[in-house]
Amino acid sequence: MADDNLLTFEHFITNWAQEQPDLPAMQEDDRAQSWAELEENTARVASALIVAGVKKGDRIAWLGKNSDLYYTLFFGAARLGVVTVPVGWRLAPPEWAYIINDTEAKLLFTGAGFDDAGKALATELPKVQQILTSEMGYRFIRDAQRVSFVASDEDDAVLQLYTSGTTGKPKGVELTNKNLFGLRQAGSELPWSVWDDDEVVMVAMPCAHIGGTGLGVMALAAGRKALVIAEFSPDALFDAIETGGVTRFFIVPAALHLLLLHPRCKTVDFSRLKYIIYGASPIPLDLLRECIQMFGAQFMQAYGMTETTGTVVMLPPEDHDPNGNARMRSAGKALPGVELKIVGDNGEILPTGAVGEVATRSTNNMKGYWNLPEATAKTMTDDGWVFTGDAGYMDADGYLFIHDRVKDMIISGGENVYPAEVESAIYGHPAVQEVAVIGVPDEKWGEAVKAVCVPKPGMVIDANDIIAWSRERIAGFKIPKSVDVIDALPRNPSGKILRKDLRAPYWEGRERQVN
Repeated sequence: MADDNLLTFEHFITNWAQEQPDLPAMQEDDRAQSWAELEENTARVASALIVAGVKKGDRIAWLGKNSDLYYTLFFGAARLGVVTVPVGWRLAPPEWAYIINDTEAKLLFTGAGFDDAGKALATELPKVQQILTSEMGYRFIRDAQRVSFVASDEDDAVLQLYTSGTTGKPKGVELTNKNLFGLRQAGSELPWSVWDDDEVVMVAMPCAHIGGTGLGVMALAAGRKALVIAEFSPDALFDAIETGGVTRFFIVPAALHLLLLHPRCKTVDFSRLKYIIYGASPIPLDLLRECIQMFGAQFMQAYGMTETTGTVVMLPPEDHDPNGNARMRSAGKALPGVELKIVGDNGEILPTGAVGEVATRSTNNMKGYWNLPEATAKTMTDDGWVFTGDAGYMDADGYLFIHDRVKDMIISGGENVYPAEVESAIYGHPAVQEVAVIGVPDEKWGEAVKAVCVPKPGMVIDANDIIAWSRERIAGFKIPKSVDVIDALPRNPSGKILRKDLRAPYWEGRERQVN
């Protein structure tokens, strides 16, 4: 690359279009774009946005699965400094409406299969000026006349991802050009950061997650082809590997297990696979052994959060030992350019081996939560440290071990579930007086959502009824898998629910309080 200090979408896209115009940049199904075509199409997006009255700092929203249309719109908007907000397609319609309204998006683009859903939301979205179906989205690009525009700066926000919080309402995490590209120079000498010319990155995780959109950005930064899959399924992934020449992808351990169980897995040619990156939880040793034997690739664990633009800690391939070792229980070591510290209850930095809250600082740390200065101040300090909400410790070699969660988040199958959201959905049930939601061990998903309910006097709580009630109000992955009924929730003297007391029986005998 001509300039190793490129930190904006504008620079990356124009650079690769100049250096390798005819090489493939992106593909979904039978639609492909070279780097020259991607540069032209993203410039058309920027131009069309200008004509539509969308300017730098404004938001556009995407409701749909992974798509070449999404990435083309996102990259083009980012060149202009317009912020793209992908909305989780697995969420419920009321959640879609809340997020889109919170963004103040001027335009809503819908992906294939979501055109009718977008139209149905129209009356709920007073700030959206136009809803463009998938066909209209492609035409939005194709028919645009290219005009000159001022490109965004490295500190301009370009992506807004929503992550739920303890308040029960999702928060928009603002990410800048620098957040998305800033660590690439510091880690450029790491073995897995060196790409062969013919490498292909598969984008299979949902684009509303940093693990989905982030892979598309990774491919752009490396100047390599991104192979986009609308939605993860074993068949879709196997098809992409067999026909697309995939060399690396990101996945969660629960999904890896689904691949191994699929009857096709034994017949697929995985010979081109170099790296499988996984996250959301450590990989069980038995699963790692099976995966190494089946896929033959090198494995890397990624630790991070939306607020850190994804990965800030990595467990490298050399620490993945099929015979097992102590380091495999860790999240890995900080990437070059990333600072880590373990902080005590009073803000003091704790010594090696002591458990406290994990804090991190790097160019990856978010700009802040959209329109939420108080929430931003609770998570990120003025000098740039983000407090992760995870409790952990560091060993003498700098490996980070996650011990528990300071916050109450549940990770089920790689999806973040916050108890407050689920509790809010259940509270209105006519038989429920109180409810607390916890994560319990689950062999398939890592953790499963459990609701612990206290009935109103004289009322009887039926578990199936609670689950059905939840299904009408929240996304499927947030719905409790089980319901317990007790007489009273355990509380401390100030009245706060003691979730650890509720969790304890289910995690008894386990070394880690996260699965």
